[in-house]
Amino acid sequence: MCRNIRPLHNVEPPATHDEVHDAALQYVRKLAGTTKPSKANEEAFNRAVHEVAHATEHLLEALVSTAPPKDREVERAKAQARNAKRFART
Repeated sequence: MCRNIRPLHNVEPPATHDEVHDAALQYVRKLAGTTKPSKANEEAFNRAVHEVAHATEHLLEALVSTAPPKDREVERAKAQARNAKRFART
C-alpha cells in the first residue's frame, strides 16, 4: 500500500469526502505512474479518481467493526514516533 494512503475505516472522527478523494487520487497516481496526466489522458485520469472515490465511500459505508474506533490524534502521534525512530540521524 502506498505510504501516503491512510486507513479510513473505523477512525474517529469519520473520514471526510476530501480524505476519500485524496486517497483515491494517490491510488490512481500510483497506478498511472504519474502525478499529473497528459492532456490526452486527463479525462480518463479524473474519471478514475472519481470512480475510485465513489467505490471507496460505498466500501466505508458497508464495512462493520466490533473494535472501538481509533482516535486520529493518537494514531498520528504513534506514526510520528515511528518516523522519528526510523529516520533518526545518528
